[in-house]
Amino acid sequence: MGKKFLFEDLRVYQRSLKVATDLCKIASGFPHKFSRIRDQLIGAIISVPLNIAEGWRRKSKKEKKNFYKISLASLFECIPLLEICLELNLLKEPEYERFRKEITEIAMMINGLIKST
Repeated sequence: MGKKFLFEDLRVYQRSLKVATDLCKIASGFPHKFSRIRDQLIGAIISVPLNIAEGWRRKSKKEKKNFYKISLASLFECIPLLEICLELNLLKEPEYERFRKEITEIAMMINGLIKST
C-alpha cells in the first residue's frame, strides 16, 4: 500500500469508515422493495468519512468546520433510518444497538474535531 494521507490516521475517520463499511454490507442485502431505505442509509453513512476527509484538507477553519458539520448531520440522518430498519425487521436488535452506540461515539468524536478546529 502506498503513502497514507494524514486524515487516515484520525480515529474518527477510521471508525466512521468501519461503520460505513459494515452498514453498507448489511444494507446491500435488503430486499428490493426497501431499495429507497437502503440507498438513503448507504448515502448518509458513507458521507461521514467522505466529509471528514474533505474537511481535513481545507485550508480555512470555517471550511473545515463546515465539512465536519456536514459529516455530523449525515451521521444524525442515520438514526431515524436505523430505527426504521429495526421496525421493518431489516436489522436485528443487537445490530441496531451496535450501530446506535457507534454512531453516538463517532458523533462525540466529530464534535471534538469541530471544537478543536
